[in-house]
Amino acid sequence: MSEAQPPAKQRKVDPSVSKEAFLSVFTKLAKDICEDTYVSRQPGYAKKWIDEMQKYNVPKGKLNRGMAVLDGLLTLKPELSEEDVEGANILGWCIEWLQAFFLVADDLMDDSITRRGQPCWYRRPEVGTVACNDSIFLEASIYRILKKYFRTKPYYATLLDLFLETTFQTSTGQLLDLITAPPGVVDLSKYEMKTYNTIVEFKTAYYSFYLPLACAMVLGGVQDEAAFESCKEICIEMGTYFQAQDDYLDCFGDPEVIGKIGTDIEDNKCGWLICKGLEKMTDAQKQIIQENYGKKDAECVAKIKAVYREINVEQDFKDYENDSYKKLQGLIDSQTFVPGDVYKKLLKKIYKRQK
Repeated sequence: MSEAQPPAKQRKVDPSVSKEAFLSVFTKLAKDICEDTYVSRQPGYAKKWIDEMQKYNVPKGKLNRGMAVLDGLLTLKPELSEEDVEGANILGWCIEWLQAFFLVADDLMDDSITRRGQPCWYRRPEVGTVACNDSIFLEASIYRILKKYFRTKPYYATLLDLFLETTFQTSTGQLLDLITAPPGVVDLSKYEMKTYNTIVEFKTAYYSFYLPLACAMVLGGVQDEAAFESCKEICIEMGTYFQAQDDYLDCFGDPEVIGKIGTDIEDNKCGWLICKGLEKMTDAQKQIIQENYGKKDAECVAKIKAVYREINVEQDFKDYENDSYKKLQGLIDSQTFVPGDVYKKLLKKIYKRQK
């Protein structure tokens, strides 16, 4: 007599952490939203709008945040069932829906032109300010997906709290970013490293680093609050380093490699370079910054970069990069809640990246 097999979803599988495997889950979830009880009562043209809006905004990025959930879970729990893999990928897509919500709204606020190699959603002639409601719809979709797939799980409330708290944190970071450096207003007194670190912690670190790993930990059965606090500390440091890299590459990176021409100087960004640079500039150099920062003029940009080179802010960044890496290694090695590779895999992907 043959041995009874476990249900298909509980059998151990060989999960593939690949973009192709991850993308296949998006199709199912996008269909779920379009077939939702409330959406199904809408006329055909509204359903078509939702379908196209999701496909245009959700799956077009690198998808690193979303795929990090399964990657993290695999480190915590190497033998996964089909149900485990599906749950990790669904939560990963919830993070990508969250990212889409932020970006659609962010582009509208920043008057941006392109996003992920295509016109920003609101720039499409038929969209305009409807994008404001679309961003709200994208956020609301997260909770329809969570309800459909996780409401019977004992950690459902934990997931809801995690996504709601992350959204609140990110919105406070976005607000601080917007009011610290509004377009056309250069107030050098606001460009301080403390302010910069706060913006990055709330606007980037929580949803880009902490949320994917915290989701993996929830799925992996981690319940110790201290483990999540440790994760938060490491992810804030990693997220700050990641954003400082972005700021450095925007100014000094090769456009052919990073895939874009940096515009942080023209856009009056409160970035790592300007905050660090102001700590060591002379009054004369600060005057040059005051007169040229935030202007969409190639000569003005060249003058800013010349000051950066005079004070060797490039070396400051390289020193910071080495110090941050050592600090992260220490934080990772000193924690005992989860395998160090949960964090080291992420760190390896971003350390000294060129794009």
